[in-house]
Amino acid sequence: MNILETRHIVKQYAQHRALDDVSIDIPRGQIFGLLGPNGAGKTSLIRIINQITGPDEGEVLFDGKPLGPEHISRIGYLPEERGLYKKMKVGEQLLYLAQLKGLSERQAMEKLKEWFVKFDIKTWWTKNVEDLSKGMQQKIQFVATVLHEPDLIILDEPFSGFDPINANLIKDEILELREKGSTIIFSTHRMESVEELCDHIALIHHSKKVLDGPKKVIKEQFKTHTYHVEYQGSLNDLNPAYTILDSKKLEDGYLRTNIRIPRDAVVNELVRDLIDQVAVRAFGENIPSMNDIFIKAVGEVPTT
Repeated sequence: MNILETRHIVKQYAQHRALDDVSIDIPRGQIFGLLGPNGAGKTSLIRIINQITGPDEGEVLFDGKPLGPEHISRIGYLPEERGLYKKMKVGEQLLYLAQLKGLSERQAMEKLKEWFVKFDIKTWWTKNVEDLSKGMQQKIQFVATVLHEPDLIILDEPFSGFDPINANLIKDEILELREKGSTIIFSTHRMESVEELCDHIALIHHSKKVLDGPKKVIKEQFKTHTYHVEYQGSLNDLNPAYTILDSKKLEDGYLRTNIRIPRDAVVNELVRDLIDQVAVRAFGENIPSMNDIFIKAVGEVPTT
């Protein structure tokens, strides 16, 4: 069952149409990558889901019911533009934000103790937010986002500003939240994170949805039916049904060649053909990366 569905969403700002007939289904308990170039419409859709703005046309369903104020406490939102109160102390700010989401002070304190131990930030409780580094502030905002254990968590560029160690820490927490049953909308330009984390994706370009579905299915759609082989020798008598796309000499003297085969060809026959002619060291299919798919779908390199 889907936790969230958008139906034919349209959002217009003066002369600019930010969203044009966008429908997506977000399955429960999955990490859903919301992708697209800058200005594609991702942030407009996130604001509608958070009820910061409303659609001009279409509707949003949460658990099969029209999205309403009663759903706010079931959603956690980490915006790209961080929004902590700089002059407040970390502890009192997190207590305040937790109570806004419906936790009692006692509940909030219990959960905060767990997170402060988990993130090894026990000494931060009485610090002012403005005295923390950007990465430290982002840790605090992440805790504020997930503290009330929302059913739906929206993370907009969650790794922005993190060093690799803390990025991995947050990555592990995202995977753990999914294991505990949370659904996560993950908006990012970092395709390597999409590759690693996402189960489903939707790609928005020029205000329209251009791709949508399970990541595995989309990768299958973008297959190029090409393979790479590393070898020593000469490929002079390769079956004419196969197309050599390019070859290059590697530093250790081996050659690496990319070969396209017909859609209905049997890969084992290519392997036999290669083994008959050259000393094969490595062979594999060229699986399109999410970066490749992004570029092919929108014609742009994702910014970081």
